[in-house]
Amino acid sequence: MSATGEPIRKVVIVGGGTAGWMTAAALSRLTAAGVSVTLVESDEIGTIGVGEATIPSLLDFNRMLGIDEDDFVRATRATFKLGIQFRNWARLGDEYLHPFGVHGRDVGGVSFHQLWLRQTHDGATAYDPGPIEDYCLSAVAAREGRFTRPSSNPAAVLSTLSYAFHFDAGLYASFLRDYAADGGVERIEGRVVTVDQHPETGLIEAVTLADGQRLDGDLFIDCSGFRALLLGETLGVPFTSWQHWLPCDRAWAVPSARLGDAVPYTRATAGSAGWRWRIPLQHRVGNGHVYSSQHLDDDQALRDLLGGLDGTPLAEPRQLRFVAGRRDRLWEGNCVAIGLSGGFLEPLESTSIHLIQSGITRLMSLFPNGAVDPVEVAEYNRLMLREYDHVRDFIILHYHATNRSDSPFWNACRTMELPPSLTAKLALWSGKARLLREAGELFTPDSWIAVLLGQRIRPSAFDPLAAALPMMESARLMAHLRDIVAKTAAAMPSHEQFIAEHCAAVGVRDLQVTI
Repeated sequence: MSATGEPIRKVVIVGGGTAGWMTAAALSRLTAAGVSVTLVESDEIGTIGVGEATIPSLLDFNRMLGIDEDDFVRATRATFKLGIQFRNWARLGDEYLHPFGVHGRDVGGVSFHQLWLRQTHDGATAYDPGPIEDYCLSAVAAREGRFTRPSSNPAAVLSTLSYAFHFDAGLYASFLRDYAADGGVERIEGRVVTVDQHPETGLIEAVTLADGQRLDGDLFIDCSGFRALLLGETLGVPFTSWQHWLPCDRAWAVPSARLGDAVPYTRATAGSAGWRWRIPLQHRVGNGHVYSSQHLDDDQALRDLLGGLDGTPLAEPRQLRFVAGRRDRLWEGNCVAIGLSGGFLEPLESTSIHLIQSGITRLMSLFPNGAVDPVEVAEYNRLMLREYDHVRDFIILHYHATNRSDSPFWNACRTMELPPSLTAKLALWSGKARLLREAGELFTPDSWIAVLLGQRIRPSAFDPLAAALPMMESARLMAHLRDIVAKTAAAMPSHEQFIAEHCAAVGVRDLQVTI
């Protein structure tokens, strides 16, 4: 990419892993237009590879690539995910689900959660509405270990089901590597040792590998992980830390043998200074412990993880060190950062792969055809930074919305000063349970409702429009919806049965350890 505005002819992706190969797969369509796409990665440099849980937006990415879902599930030894189960977050012993999909259905322009809140506030009828999860098909199916794909009929309750995946991130990268190669992407093995910049413009001109090979390009994609070789080390784009809001800065990760059936949800169990994840795959279970090193030492964190495993460890635990935050810009000159090179937010809501996908799709929509356009670069950065901020606020909510006071960690989280954007959102909720979603915001009001109510943050009132529906009519409607959701879930096959019939990985049973 030059100041003369010559067309883009060479794209160089620095780094592999999930971010690199998702980018390469998406950009492979450019090869038909005469653009060369090269990915350089080194086998000497390991990948993080612990992000094994996703959110429903990944379905859109795979469909964009024309990937057959059953083939993808088999290749990555995936299971299906209907949401996240949270344990011990508001109080010790508490448990709730953040499901994908919607709760109930709106009536006359009134949100369902307002009707539910009115029923719980008023108490004028004998009808007990029960937990709001009972009105979400994804939540009920998850609790009962059931799964099927949604209906295409918008009138059917089954159309409200939404899902994502648990998969082996390394196998997904390999799957996309083959896809990208078929699309004309060239892979070069090597370690980047120097980055050459234009002496006047500062644009990146080439990267040189340890063996002396020089790769010149017009557009460079930084997928080099936490190091941020191009955007950070070379171009000097600053990193803004969010550790004062998100104090967890380390994690242990270890796979374990799978015992019994795989549940269709991720589990996040809060501990004394962080939380532990459990992600079931077809052939094993992914486990990890995310924690604050200021509140828990490494050895105890590892003991907590190993002591909570369901099955035998299948490898040596690996430790990861990180700081939550993001770069101040994700596109600088002719370099775009995708994945960890642009920012990191802990995997509590499985957003890492989504942020990779979001960066890729926005790059595709603003792909340059010549010289750097400052307007397009500014728009890319505005959209991406706003999305990081939205996700940050949602994750902070989990830590702050707690009644726990059993450790210094939870005392600090409960009493911390919040970002103004989150403070404003909570103020709207605390009055009349109002949630206004900004354009492009990732998490829906249903997601906020699930976490807020799940963590005991109840509003003082409800929308007065909810009182326009007579109480008994509201009770009958809710009872009907609850019954339909329960019956629809009961008619679904089990999660294990669905996988066995449609997308079981070849030979996966031989890889499991059973008792």
